[in-house]
Amino acid sequence: MELAEILAKHAVLFCTDVTTKRQLFEVLAQKAAETTGLPRADILDALTSREEIGSTGLGNGIAIPHGKMGGLKGVTAVFARLETAIDFDSVDDQPVDLVMMLLAPVGSGADHLKALSRVARLLRTESIVDQLRSTEDPAELYAILASPVEDTVAA
Repeated sequence: MELAEILAKHAVLFCTDVTTKRQLFEVLAQKAAETTGLPRADILDALTSREEIGSTGLGNGIAIPHGKMGGLKGVTAVFARLETAIDFDSVDDQPVDLVMMLLAPVGSGADHLKALSRVARLLRTESIVDQLRSTEDPAELYAILASPVEDTVAA
């Protein structure tokens, strides 16, 4: 699965005024609502409900908030690069500035897990993370994220 399959060009954001996790989730939910046609409030509820189970902050300034929604046709992503990192209760207690939100249809176990795995693998690639942090331009961010990356298999 390539990110270009689930991430639209217009769903990549550079955020200058987000200072809290709640604000971030509201921005992500709004963009996801515009992308999917689903109600913003329902998307926000899905994200916050999942986050209550445990933080989706992976460490190294990266978070992958996600949730499942009825009415979705397929996995949908929204990416945000934050100008100023925010507290996210991440596993390493470091603030977050790179966020890939994923929404999946209810009952999409394999596709949802593939998308999470793909995003996590991509955002663990130091060169990709450095490139993402070096630009504020949403078009450049999208180009970095949507570029096919050869998967390496650990032996």
